[in-house]
Amino acid sequence: SGMDGTAIENFVCVIFNVSFMNCTWHVGRTASGDTQYYLYWKPSRKEDFTGCQNYIKDNYGRHTGCKFQNVTIENKIADFLVNGSRKNLLLINCTSDYITVEILTPPLNITVNCTEASHNCEIRWQPPRTSHVKRHACFKYEIVIENK
Repeated sequence: SGMDGTAIENFVCVIFNVSFMNCTWHVGRTASGDTQYYLYWKPSRKEDFTGCQNYIKDNYGRHTGCKFQNVTIENKIADFLVNGSRKNLLLINCTSDYITVEILTPPLNITVNCTEASHNCEIRWQPPRTSHVKRHACFKYEIVIENK
């Protein structure tokens, strides 16, 4: 709800290094320079909404994102609420339900054992740490071998 064109656009949250998350958005097309946006989120259905503590700001000082630390998300779903105001007038109320992007860390404990006689190499690793993926069968790996 709110005035046309004031709602945020392109809301995306990216998880990286397992427990860090950045959420960003674009300011509404018709939002004035004194429009301010506020992000609230809860990482599971059981918790209450909490507000962002570390906003990313544009040249007008408007909030265009938030940086989070120590993020854990249960069941791959989190709830987000972004609202905005201008001179104490509520303009927008937008929600989103899904974390869409996680930048994975490299696989762990990579070992390579090669035998010169048989010209074979055995490469082993463990799955990367993630914020919420528990099934290791979900991962696919690609190995690039370079001769030196």
